[in-house]
Amino acid sequence: MTKPVRFEVPAQVAFDYLADPVNRPEWQSSLKRVEGITGPVAVGQRWIDVTVPGLKPAMETTELDRPHRWAERGTWRFISATLTLTFTPVGERACDVGVSFVLRGKGLAAPVGAVLTLVSPPAVRADLVRAARLLAERA
Repeated sequence: MTKPVRFEVPAQVAFDYLADPVNRPEWQSSLKRVEGITGPVAVGQRWIDVTVPGLKPAMETTELDRPHRWAERGTWRFISATLTLTFTPVGERACDVGVSFVLRGKGLAAPVGAVLTLVSPPAVRADLVRAARLLAERA
C-alpha cells in the first residue's frame, strides 16, 4: 500500500470517475484505450485494456462498495494483477484514495510478478495524482 492520494472532490465523485473504465485512458498513463466494455459499472463488469506496449489484459471489476472500495483484476497470459482503491472522506469536499496493487505470475513468471509488484507503486500513484488533478480542474 502506498501513501493515499488526496482528491479535492467528494468521495462519490472520485469513486464514480475511477471505477468507470471509460475514463481510464484519461488518467492511466499505460493505456491507449479501453475496448469491449460489458455492462454497467458493477461487480462483474468486464473490458479489455489496450496498453501502450500493446498488451491487452482482460479486466474485471471484482468489488464495488460505492463510495468506499473498488477493486479490479486483470489477467494476461501468466500474469494477474489486482488493484484495490479505498476512498476515505476528508470533510465534505475531499477524499483520500488509498491504493493496493499486486501482480502475480504463474510458474516461471512468479518472480516477474514479485518484482513488478515492488516497482509499480510509483507509477500507479502517479496515475492517481493525474486523476486527482483532472477532477480538481473540472470541479
